[in-house]
Amino acid sequence: MKTTTKIKTLLVLAISAFLSNTTSAQDTAVKNYDQGFKLGFGVSGGYATQDPYKLALGADARLQYDLTKRYSLTLTTGFTNLFVSEADAFPGEATGKDLGFIPAKAGFKAFIWNDEFYVMGEAGAAFSVTNDYNQTSLILAPSIGYATKYIDVSLRYEHYSDFRKMNNNGTIGKGVGQVGVRLAYGFQL
Repeated sequence: MKTTTKIKTLLVLAISAFLSNTTSAQDTAVKNYDQGFKLGFGVSGGYATQDPYKLALGADARLQYDLTKRYSLTLTTGFTNLFVSEADAFPGEATGKDLGFIPAKAGFKAFIWNDEFYVMGEAGAAFSVTNDYNQTSLILAPSIGYATKYIDVSLRYEHYSDFRKMNNNGTIGKGVGQVGVRLAYGFQL
């Protein structure tokens, strides 16, 4: 065998050994990660993007299951209220009526930088609990956030596709949105 062929063969074997060692180290790190549940309680405030709603306030509980150090599944529920001022009302109503609902959402959270900054997407249903408004709506909610071991702060947009809104021409339409900030305290179970 020529010296050049021997060197190429040794180089290929060294690269193969390095790649197989790196792969098993990554597999071991994933297997050794302590998967588990976290529970968080949060409060949120925001601004409704469609009339007649103005402000939004809510509280929630989120159960999170860490698949790996970077990826988690979430289940969130709580209560949210969209406020209407007395001057704003739907056509045919004497006074404005707030919209209160219970969201039930499932989501996926992915940490994208330093295991602290994340993006998350949630989908689910919003069950209206307002006395005279019996409607259930689809919720879609993308968010970005920052989380430490105990604190979670996020900015999100939520869209409720089936809740009524007031169009620019004064007619009633569907589809209400909210931009909100959530502050939460969480811990391992």
